[in-house]
Amino acid sequence: MADPDAARALPEAFDTLSRLVGRIGLVAVVSGRPLSFLTAVLPDDPGLVLVGQHGLERAAGGRRQVDPRVGPWRAGVAAAAREAEAGLPGLVVERKGEIAVNLHWRTAPERAAEAEALGRRLAERHGLAAVPMRMGLELRPPVPVDKGTVVEELAGGRHAALFAGDDQGDLVAFAALDGLVAGGRLEHAVRVAVRSEEAPAALLEAADHQVDGPPGLAALLARIADAAPGPPA
Repeated sequence: MADPDAARALPEAFDTLSRLVGRIGLVAVVSGRPLSFLTAVLPDDPGLVLVGQHGLERAAGGRRQVDPRVGPWRAGVAAAAREAEAGLPGLVVERKGEIAVNLHWRTAPERAAEAEALGRRLAERHGLAAVPMRMGLELRPPVPVDKGTVVEELAGGRHAALFAGDDQGDLVAFAALDGLVAGGRLEHAVRVAVRSEEAPAALLEAADHQVDGPPGLAALLARIADAAPGPPA
C-alpha cells in the first residue's frame, strides 16, 4: 500500500480476532507498525495483546509500555527522518512515532538503490539499526528486540503456537518457533506465509502453510475460531 497510514484491518479479520480472544490461550498481533496505529484499527479488547514496532511497544490488559532502552535514540531517529525527507523527495518517509522511521520505495521501485544507500548512511551517522523491510528500509534504535524475541517470549512454554506473516521481518519469528520446538519449550508450531506479489521467497519457502493475502489469513483464523471451544460460562 502506497500510504501506510491508509491500511485497515479487514472487517472479517477484526471480528475474528474478537472471537478468538478467550477461546484460545493467547491472541497477539505482533507488528512493525506503531502501537498507536494498532490500537486505532484493531479491536479494543483487553485480552488482545498488541505488540508494535517489532517489540519496542506493547499494550496488554489495559497497560501500554515502551521499551525504556529506546530513549537515548529518539533524537537520532528524528534527525534521520528529517534528513531522509530532505534527501528523498517524492518517496514516502514514514515516521513511526519517535521510535523509528521507514524509507519506502514501493511507489518508485527504480529508486530502491538510492533510498537504501541513503538509509544506510543515515543509520551509520546516527547509530541506528538499518533493517530491510518489504520495499523499504527501517531505521530504528539498536535494541536487541524483534518479532523473533517477541514470539519466543509469548509462545515459550505453550503447547502449540501459530504465527502468520508476509514480510522479511517475519522470518525471525518463524525461526523463533523452530528454536522453541527444538529446545522442548513448544510442542507444535505452525508457520503461515501470507502470499502476495511482494512476499519474500524465503518466507514462502520456510512456511508450513500458505494463504492468499489478508482474506486468506482471515478465513484461516475464522476456521480456527469456529473449531475452538466457546468462552467459559
